[in-house]
Amino acid sequence: MKVTILFAMLLIAAGLIFAGCQTMRGGYESAPYMVVRTDGKFELREYPELTVVETPMIHGSNSADGSFMRLFGFITGANEAKRKIAMTTPVFMSGEDTNRTMAFVLPSKLNAATAPKPADGAVTVRELPGGRFAVLRFSGGRNTKRESETLARLQTWLASQDLKASATPVYGYFDPPWTPSFLRRNEVMLRVEADH
Repeated sequence: MKVTILFAMLLIAAGLIFAGCQTMRGGYESAPYMVVRTDGKFELREYPELTVVETPMIHGSNSADGSFMRLFGFITGANEAKRKIAMTTPVFMSGEDTNRTMAFVLPSKLNAATAPKPADGAVTVRELPGGRFAVLRFSGGRNTKRESETLARLQTWLASQDLKASATPVYGYFDPPWTPSFLRRNEVMLRVEADH
């Protein structure tokens, strides 16, 4: 009897945590896209041009280099207009080890011309070109091993579909750091060549 009550309480607690994470994630504007095709956990998506605020990441860092705080500073008023900007999802990380960047997608009402200029010289506002992306979702905390394994699965799927990636991977992270690891939504994305 006690085990059943304890189990029921754990299920209720897990349900509340899950609902809370969904509500937290659902409270933010997210980068828009259209799903073109689904194959199990794999998706082909069309993304429009996106306006982002971006900053370099130090080689080997997991944002402990201050990259997240530079971007967070920008949206909380560290810009020439001292304007606050709503947080969005996901946080994008891309590039090679020696040239990695972190980016926040700006709300859809802003573009490179209307966004305030960053006060920090290490932060830039720019347009990411739209296009077709192959995407694979994964959960868990951010780590290089998980990113590599998920990227390898996506590349294997691309090869099986006779699709070719034309750029380096982009990782999207949707949840705040206090979200339990198993409930986090993360994605790896590869731009697919236009003739597919």
